[in-house]
Amino acid sequence: MEQQIALSASLQALENECRGFISSLICADVAHDITHIERVVRVAKQLCIAEQAEMAVVLPAAWLHDCVAVAKNHPDRAKASTMAADKAITFLTSIGYDESYFDAIHHAIAAHSFSANIKVQSVEAQIVQDADRMDALGAIGVSRCMKVGGSISRHLYHPQDPFCQNREADDKLYTLDHFFIKLLHVANSMNTPSAKAEAQRRTEYMLAFIEQLKSEIGE
Repeated sequence: MEQQIALSASLQALENECRGFISSLICADVAHDITHIERVVRVAKQLCIAEQAEMAVVLPAAWLHDCVAVAKNHPDRAKASTMAADKAITFLTSIGYDESYFDAIHHAIAAHSFSANIKVQSVEAQIVQDADRMDALGAIGVSRCMKVGGSISRHLYHPQDPFCQNREADDKLYTLDHFFIKLLHVANSMNTPSAKAEAQRRTEYMLAFIEQLKSEIGE
């Protein structure tokens, strides 16, 4: 019991350090602010407990997974997660965090990104990836997608074929196309059993959103 209390206190201190560090940084875009980080951390904690994984790896990786700011449409986007992993380790070294966790934390951060295309090799990396991807789904996912689309001046939808019935989706031009290219398929990429059911529930919400949009624009 005493060991558990000590570990809990240590992780709480770590969270305080990470929050202060993340809050001092410039976010990549309006969808990757501190509230995104907080949601990812909350889900990662839940998945970590459910999957009986190592919290000392999952927690710092979740807090620091976006500590390098690279916009979605930036040419270096695919390198962002590895740069974030490097920066995270530098930060954790500066606060005296246990070095025995560094390799696992670095991998969990580097592998979390779609763009990086790095195969996850641990349950902790699976959890961080699942928690981050979960934030692309449901009501939050819809909201974040619209925020990013606005920030990079994408149109909401193609005026003649909003739902890609007779054309190839292009999310460089149309925000709604991102649903068909990526968001509606995210649930299929979840790693952990604990994440899969929630991801499916959130995807069903997004499908309902699309049906509502169809009715509102006369499709």
